[in-house]
Amino acid sequence: MKPSRDISRLLEIMAALRTPKTGCPWDLEQDFATIAPYTIEEAYEVADAIARHDLADLREELGDLLLQVVFHARMAQEQGAFDFADVVETLTSKLIRRHPHVFGETRGLSAEAVTHLWEKIKAEEKAERRARGGDEPAGTLAGVPTALPALTRALKLQQKASGVGFDWNDPKAVLAKIREEADEIEAAIDAGATKDAAAEAGDLMFAVVNLARHLDADPEATLRLTNRKFERRFAWIERALAARGRTPSEATLAEMDALWDAAKVAEKSAGGS
Repeated sequence: MKPSRDISRLLEIMAALRTPKTGCPWDLEQDFATIAPYTIEEAYEVADAIARHDLADLREELGDLLLQVVFHARMAQEQGAFDFADVVETLTSKLIRRHPHVFGETRGLSAEAVTHLWEKIKAEEKAERRARGGDEPAGTLAGVPTALPALTRALKLQQKASGVGFDWNDPKAVLAKIREEADEIEAAIDAGATKDAAAEAGDLMFAVVNLARHLDADPEATLRLTNRKFERRFAWIERALAARGRTPSEATLAEMDALWDAAKVAEKSAGGS
């Protein structure tokens, strides 16, 4: 079987991998639950390639993510539930329905108006599913998957609460909440209440996510960039110490702090942040 640009060839390959006796033993052992972690992992690898501005890697990672869709669709087809074509049809139907400003009569909307319209249509769809007796949960915060990364889930919960008016109007008010949470952590530490301090740390992180949202920043992407910045600067410290014939474990904290500041200066001089 040769490589192809045709999606039908990909579906044929997946079917061959899942064919009993002649297929791949590993692929045949999998089910939705065992494949789900790989689906999440591939989505993160797509995001990582984007953060690195590596389009060649992005092409490959998007293929790996597409494989996950094809894999799940094939397993569903084997159970007689749906197939890949059903997935495509459901998606195209949803895109057309949620874009009346492109495929319908509604025209001339701003990006903000489009966002509100999208949420309104999604709410109508959920109401219809409940009316048909579906298992769609009710409530403002319903429908936010618990399996999402904590930062992303916090963001989505806050967005839903904001949609019904439960929100601050000023990022400085959120900043004041962050200071309040930090003070509560300090008080818990002073009282020797480690568990309380840990719980307050969770409240602090939730408030920081809220601040990122008010600054129109995605907290997951922002933290990912900060992680990369930390890795880059710590690597600078390691190189500087290696030039002195030393390792981080042999250096003092004060020495590494000084090198950290030097790394920041070097980055700014090179046009970094």
